[in-house]
Amino acid sequence: MTGPARDSLFTGPLPLAEGEQLRASFVPDRRLYVRNNLIMAVLLGFVAGAALLIGGNPSPWVGPVAAVLAIGIRAAYVASDALAAEWRLTDRRLLGPAGRAVALADIATARPFFGDVQVVSRSGDKHLLKYLADAPGVIAAIETAAGRTAR
Repeated sequence: MTGPARDSLFTGPLPLAEGEQLRASFVPDRRLYVRNNLIMAVLLGFVAGAALLIGGNPSPWVGPVAAVLAIGIRAAYVASDALAAEWRLTDRRLLGPAGRAVALADIATARPFFGDVQVVSRSGDKHLLKYLADAPGVIAAIETAAGRTAR
């Protein structure tokens, strides 16, 4: 990797251990990030408008407009951190942003979670890999790597 890399908390990625091999790198997909935020804005806009309508507000259109603006501003503000959250799969560990590291032998399951990937360790720690373009492929890669380590 060339140049300084950073994660969502600006601490940089964990270095690979001596002899550790990188198998895959999982980075967020910008298109999926935008799509998820648009869906959230539409759903929350509908809820806000319905709540104002039920409450007898004479201007229920304000709810959807406010929800779309709020979600849009939040999405723009959080985008640089959300899209920089790289996860790396090695022959020994799953390495994530903010110094997260899970030994492959400690991974109990990797499963879909609302389009993202949730990794659960044997101790119950949960890690969410967000906005991945190929979540089923990521799950398969993690399970395959964990299965080889566990043997």
